Amino acid sequence: MTHRPDIVVLGAGYAGLNAALRLALNPHVTVTLIDPSDHFTERVRLHQLTIGRPEVSVTHPLSVLLRGTRIRHLAARAVDLDRAGRQLRTDDGRTVSYDRLVYALGSVTDTRAASDTRAAQDAAESGPAGASERAYTAESAAELGKRLLDGPGRLAVVGGGLTGVELAAEIAESHPEWEVRLLTAGTLGAGLSGKGRTHVRTTLGAMGVRVREGDRVASADDVDADVIVWSAALRPRTELAAAAGLELDAAGRIVVDRTLRSATDPAVYAAGDAAATSLRMACATAMPTGAHAAASVLAGIGSRPARPLAFRYVMQCISLGRDDGLIQPVHGDDSPRGSVLTGRPAAFVKEQVVRSTVRSLRVAASLARAR
Repeated sequence: MTHRPDIVVLGAGYAGLNAALRLALNPHVTVTLIDPSDHFTERVRLHQLTIGRPEVSVTHPLSVLLRGTRIRHLAARAVDLDRAGRQLRTDDGRTVSYDRLVYALGSVTDTRAASDTRAAQDAAESGPAGASERAYTAESAAELGKRLLDGPGRLAVVGGGLTGVELAAEIAESHPEWEVRLLTAGTLGAGLSGKGRTHVRTTLGAMGVRVREGDRVASADDVDADVIVWSAALRPRTELAAAAGLELDAAGRIVVDRTLRSATDPAVYAAGDAAATSLRMACATAMPTGAHAAASVLAGIGSRPARPLAFRYVMQCISLGRDDGLIQPVHGDDSPRGSVLTGRPAAFVKEQVVRSTVRSLRVAASLARAR
């Protein structure tokens, strides 16, 4: 390319923000980050908002993180992707051209299992899940926190994965006046070792949480509770990609090669939960894939071969309230090892892991400012 390449990153979550900051390390490209929000949200901390204290915050202003990095932030939502013209149109009427695009819009709680209504699907973006006003998701944890302050009642968390476990524990510990149940279609903490599952069950039981395994819930409206917290699955936000004709896999994620380049369009790369990799949807995978997508883009622009993504899991981290947790060491393929770390030491390690994500983003921003 004879001009300075224009690279657009869609999404300012873990993958998108990390990709943008890594791209900004190269002074020979321009980087535009498109996201309607003016802040970065620590999604792995959303469950903490359920304690209902207004001083609790899980966000960081993008203006601070991006200051001096040469990254242009457009606070808008992309509504159309024109792959032939290599342009994006936003909801405020702007048209943004690109030479390379990094698609990192992430995922939201999938509420389609909770209700078949269009309102249920839209709710995953803004608040209560499903047609029922009693239902919430992790994305509406702040609203849930306010609701829990209104008075005691019966609450049911639907979903026995790590997010569901963290939500149930946080709510039960901070609101002991509520009767909390956790309903899961499969095994509680299915990806954990026997020791890990035992600790989760024991801790939740001590908090008064009643766990029901093998309980498949078809709709939030079918749950007999005053409040339902829907945490059954995640849905990749790839509607824009699908409308543009990018190939998606059966789970709705963008099909990519081992360098995270789209199988459909060589100008498009995907990272995080939107990319069809063998990795589970998580912060732990979003950050590395965001960095790798950036490296692949820069390699392609420089006419260098891009390296295939190489990733090995180390551990799973679970919060069980403020003073307990579970650190589950895993093999490189994410299968659990036999040993676990629990209690306050585990809570401390989990907190350090969570803090390290923001620290690494700040370090990347500092390096970009120095260029």
